[in-house]
Amino acid sequence: MRRFVLTLALAGSFIATAVCGLPAPGSHSAREKRAVAPRAPPTPRPQTRAVAVSQANRPSTVVVIDAGHGGIDRGGIPGQRVPEKTMTLDVAQRLKALLAPYGYRVVMTRDSDVFVPLGTRVAIANSYRDAIFVCIHFNAAPRRSANGIETYFYSSQSLPLASAIHYYVAGGAPTPNRGVRRRGFYVLRKTTIPAVLVECGFLTNAGEAQYAQSSAYQQKLAEEIGRGIRERSLVASTSAANRLAANNTTVPLQPFIDQTHYRDPDLVRSKHRKRSSKSSSKSKSSKNKKSSDSDSEKKSSTGKKKSAPAKTED
Repeated sequence: MRRFVLTLALAGSFIATAVCGLPAPGSHSAREKRAVAPRAPPTPRPQTRAVAVSQANRPSTVVVIDAGHGGIDRGGIPGQRVPEKTMTLDVAQRLKALLAPYGYRVVMTRDSDVFVPLGTRVAIANSYRDAIFVCIHFNAAPRRSANGIETYFYSSQSLPLASAIHYYVAGGAPTPNRGVRRRGFYVLRKTTIPAVLVECGFLTNAGEAQYAQSSAYQQKLAEEIGRGIRERSLVASTSAANRLAANNTTVPLQPFIDQTHYRDPDLVRSKHRKRSSKSSSKSKSSKNKKSSDSDSEKKSSTGKKKSAPAKTED
């Protein structure tokens, strides 16, 4: 009996110790709390660089269209029958209408038959930081058989845009491909954004002049230029970082002819106009001066005659 009581006492003390060591009902250990507690979402790492890269690669939505010549500047060469200023404005307005549905903001350097100086055209283009500048022209040459499509650029950032536009315009035109050319035209050299100048054919060539005056061909030119603008980001790059992406592109980077040693004929023409206007104003002022001097001489001579005694013939 005594042994049984002692056994019960020892068992009771063991059970009490075990019960006291257990956690309270509904409570958890620290490890269980960490496992059960909801985790806070991880702090996002800054992605400034990735965002900057994506924004840099994003195609611009602002297109500045420059219809060449206008107003007193007819364009072309002396004796040219088809006015270049009319053809460029027509294609430019068609291009504007085609780009608008794609979400582009289109800015025109001229939207009517007015003269816009080269400096003003460049200032309009440079006032938009994230934009591209597309100049529309038609070619001319004393040699009537000259024909074909040419596209000009100056800065390296403009080559992909020039490649895309030339690829589609030259590919869709029924005239020869005269290639892409690097040249320091004023409107290309002075712009700080990607800028190209596309020559849509020779108006001094009978066949191309006939095409240029056709509304269907004008629409075709606008469509091909617009396609080049939209797909300029697909142009293959020669940089090592983009070689993999370049294999999947549909627009090849165009080879070009460097003509940067040539002078800008538009700039020379504008200087000639300034000189001629200055010389004409000088000649007018000299003529006015001479006439005023002669008038004063006449007045003085008539005054002298009146004051002098009458002469008699011998």
